Amino acid sequence: MRGSPTDPSSSTRHSTRHRSARRAAGAVASAALLLPLLGAAPYDGDGDGRGDRDGPTSASFAFSASSASSAHLQNAFADAADKYDVPQSVLLAVSYLQSRWDTHDGAPSVTGGYGPMHLTDARTAIARTVVAPHHSDGREDARGDASRGPLLPDTKVPENTRLPARLKTLTKAAELSGIPAERLRTDAAANVAGGAALLAAAQKQLGEPLSADAADWYGAVARYSGADDTATAATYAEEVFEVIRHGERRTTDAGQRITLGAQPRLRPATAQLSGAGLRAPAAGTTECPTTVSCEWIPAPYEEFGDGDYGNHDLGDRPKSQSIKYIVVHDTEGAWDGVLNLVQDPTYVSWQYSLRSTDGHIAQHVKAKDVAWHAGNWYINSKSIGLEHEGFLTAPDTWYTEAMYRSSARLVKYLAAKYGIPLDRQHILGHDTVPGTTTATIPSMHTDPGPYWDWRHYFTLLGKPLGAAPGAKGGLVTVLPRFTANRPEFTGCVTRGEPCAAHGSSAVRLHTQPRKDAPLVKDIGLRPGGDDSTTDVNDVGSRVSTGQRYAVAGRDGDWTAIWYLGQKAWFENPQKQPTAVNATGDVITPKAGLTEIPVYGRAYPEKEAYPQGVPVQSVSPLPYKLPAGQKYAAGDKVPGEYFYAPTFDTTPHLVVRGSDMYYEIQFGHRVAFVRAADVRVMPSAA
Repeated sequence: MRGSPTDPSSSTRHSTRHRSARRAAGAVASAALLLPLLGAAPYDGDGDGRGDRDGPTSASFAFSASSASSAHLQNAFADAADKYDVPQSVLLAVSYLQSRWDTHDGAPSVTGGYGPMHLTDARTAIARTVVAPHHSDGREDARGDASRGPLLPDTKVPENTRLPARLKTLTKAAELSGIPAERLRTDAAANVAGGAALLAAAQKQLGEPLSADAADWYGAVARYSGADDTATAATYAEEVFEVIRHGERRTTDAGQRITLGAQPRLRPATAQLSGAGLRAPAAGTTECPTTVSCEWIPAPYEEFGDGDYGNHDLGDRPKSQSIKYIVVHDTEGAWDGVLNLVQDPTYVSWQYSLRSTDGHIAQHVKAKDVAWHAGNWYINSKSIGLEHEGFLTAPDTWYTEAMYRSSARLVKYLAAKYGIPLDRQHILGHDTVPGTTTATIPSMHTDPGPYWDWRHYFTLLGKPLGAAPGAKGGLVTVLPRFTANRPEFTGCVTRGEPCAAHGSSAVRLHTQPRKDAPLVKDIGLRPGGDDSTTDVNDVGSRVSTGQRYAVAGRDGDWTAIWYLGQKAWFENPQKQPTAVNATGDVITPKAGLTEIPVYGRAYPEKEAYPQGVPVQSVSPLPYKLPAGQKYAAGDKVPGEYFYAPTFDTTPHLVVRGSDMYYEIQFGHRVAFVRAADVRVMPSAA
């Protein structure tokens, strides 16, 4: 969604345009209000560096600021493994799945997790973080169809919820290790030691020896996930041992190179899970791969009278219409509140939610049905929506590796089932969904934002992004190295103030090939012609990893592309490129046309609508595509409109026209042009 720390009032603003008082119950409160605002977790140890490892309040080692530096993180894993008799490979793999060994400079994750071991202290983290939830800021109709009134909510604060054990592991680590809670939050080496203490304690509770063989730690790893059911815990453990089998090597956000050697023949003792004291998974038929943990938490489909109903539409996909897109969202809220929102019968819905701590998945709407999540009815009608627990405006409330991997497995499964290509024109961020009309463009959401690691995500999808052979392909694929690419953003905490430096998938665009040149303008976002900004939610002058654009020129270390009808420049140095060469089809206006219109949806011509179905306006956006410019072409599709204005499905109908459209990568968001207006050619021509 649009990140809201820069506008705290949005979490309490009341919309005057909502169509029913029932909408007031539809919004979840900010994460800061979902949990009790208590003080820091208690510290039971004395932290003096003395005592033995078995005592509940014994200190682990005498840490100093210098020895705990993340510059010695690899050694910290070795020291903690030795101290607590945990195999170093297990410790490294658990940490990789939780954080990819990043420290995030002591900042907490969305679930209040700190450091490379993701030790959770949600009370402290949430007390320090104020954000507004996804879909509840009153600016976007998530359904995105004029056949019904807009779904614009009032906000409501739910009652506090009790913290589950998975959100307070840092407290337990402090008790076990004797390391002060604040040091566990801020000290990378201390954090690793705290994680090792938790793993050792779990192993003892299972009655298993502190073995040097990683295979003997399956049960303890499953318990470390914090899951309370066997399916989620087993999925997490399998991912950890998959990391050990394949090995990993990575440079962290602190610039440290960490290595985990591969053990391809490792076979863990999976039978240990039966004695872990976890419940059986919840019953229910889900549409998930067997390689993930998935439960059915249905979104309600209810009628309220007077033509009012929620919170999705029944459909018959893919028989009635194809599923072409998967839309990646972040929740802008914590897990319990997000589940409350999707179970509200009066408001929004999406197909799947993914939990940060362990990658657990909840399905809410069947794939055949149409959820209300993207703010564009055409995209909703042809997509599946995935909400990931996280916050776009706080880059260090990071997305865990467990969630990335679980999401990738789900997306691969859905893509194979419905024939969805694994590329950025079909795997959309909510921030790349176009507005439906000129009026809706400023209200479109901006999640998952510039800090979602698309490059890593596509590697996990089995479709790693890369360059095409040769330097004259005519296209470029945006592909910065995530950790090294750190464009300046503002507004993550306070409007106009710089965000913390952080790896990013985004590349900024200028009007000339120099850093001090103005940013390109987006007349849809700012009809008055105001300049684009570096605000973290301003997508008017940036491109994102995996997106492809036609080359418009080159000047030394700078590359120009066609973007929103303009020539836009970005820095692309040879030593650290931010884009690579690509080939494919492009579109350009047909000969004799000086410019052509651009659309936010591919709707049929008026002659295609049968009697009784209101004709939907084929409304162009304010942009123009001038002659001589080229844009990367996606699918050629017929105009379609899913008519679903009522709870009763009898009048539901998919209207399909004879007019054809091409999807294009026009700006940061995708767009559509009529096939009759363009010619298609190879990009290298």
